Amino acid sequence: MIIAPNSAIRFPRRNTCLLRPEKESAMDDHGESATLLAGLSGALTEFGHRLMARVYYADTDFSGVVYHARYLEFFERGRSDYLRLAGVHHTELADGKHGEKIVWVVRRMEIDFRSPACMDDILTIDTRTEDISGARIVMAQQLKRGDEVLVEAKVEAAIIGENGRPRRFPKDWVAAFLPKAGV
Repeated sequence: MIIAPNSAIRFPRRNTCLLRPEKESAMDDHGESATLLAGLSGALTEFGHRLMARVYYADTDFSGVVYHARYLEFFERGRSDYLRLAGVHHTELADGKHGEKIVWVVRRMEIDFRSPACMDDILTIDTRTEDISGARIVMAQQLKRGDEVLVEAKVEAAIIGENGRPRRFPKDWVAAFLPKAGV
């Protein structure tokens, strides 16, 4: 350990991101080639939605790995862009375009951290609907570097009205988010 002068902060001597084994793969470009066809909001897929993102310096801690809370933000971007491309826009919900002001809320989230993402990595955020009924939706998400799954999350969300009470999902939303058969 290296100790910073006049500080209780301890810095690791070695950066785990720099110690990753070299691979002979298409990941030599940090996955950049995979982003060439992806739009700003990602794309709807046969399983749900896919979004690409780069890890920036601001996403990392002092050791160059993604700070654990940043994964929540990557997953939020994936869910938000999934909604946007499926025709559900947060601004329209907040403006009351659907008869009343509605907001999405996360009720529960489970996260499994398997391996760290590092600065300059290109990540794939896959989001799919596991279940949707009544006023709740369960989405499964994976954050990957190439084919390697780094983090998985399961998110239960709901929509609520101005009074804070749950609202049923409109039928057209249910149809848009229903899990596809065989996926």
